[in-house]
Amino acid sequence: MASLKLAVLISGRGSNLQSLIDACAEESFPAEIVTVISNVHGVKGLERAHKAGLPTVVIDHKEFKDRENFEDALHDVISGAGADLVCLAGFMRLLTGDFVRRWQDCLINIHPSLLPAFKGLHVHEKVLEAGARFSGCTVHYVRPDMDSGPIIVQAAVPVHGDDTPDTLATRILEQEHRIYPLAVRLIASGRVRVENERVIIDGAVAPDAGMINPAED
Repeated sequence: MASLKLAVLISGRGSNLQSLIDACAEESFPAEIVTVISNVHGVKGLERAHKAGLPTVVIDHKEFKDRENFEDALHDVISGAGADLVCLAGFMRLLTGDFVRRWQDCLINIHPSLLPAFKGLHVHEKVLEAGARFSGCTVHYVRPDMDSGPIIVQAAVPVHGDDTPDTLATRILEQEHRIYPLAVRLIASGRVRVENERVIIDGAVAPDAGMINPAED
């Protein structure tokens, strides 16, 4: 099976990018990163990509007259790199419905909550304010509505009584680094399909502590 070609979009430190870099370095991993795109100059994620010898491009949204022109440039770079799957990894720009539809079911995101709960920003503060007993993270296909779309993989993380937003974020980030490569592996292996806006995963997923596979609930 040919390697699935990934374009990874970042805006900051790129820790989830690093988890994908590390996964792709494994000989058995069925995907490869063909480009890393940042909308911000000089971020740590670009350093991570350079260290791994990956092609990088900066497309600064502030240099475009509107969102559509920015997204046209983004689309052209992703397509030119030959990417099959676009992975948002801390990419802090909302994408328009037109862009999302261009990459329908080929555009995924990771979010630090158990979607559909706690969408948007300041997630960990919201979780603590609500008194939730569990939080976690979600890899999902992107749809035009923010933080929505068919769920591929989730990981649950218990909320401790003494948690702060930072301590909770740290534990959830550890799970993000596990489930993003897992989701990419499942997609690259041809085991993921979307039916009626729900993800179906063919074959069993090996049990993993804290892992939730919605296709097998």
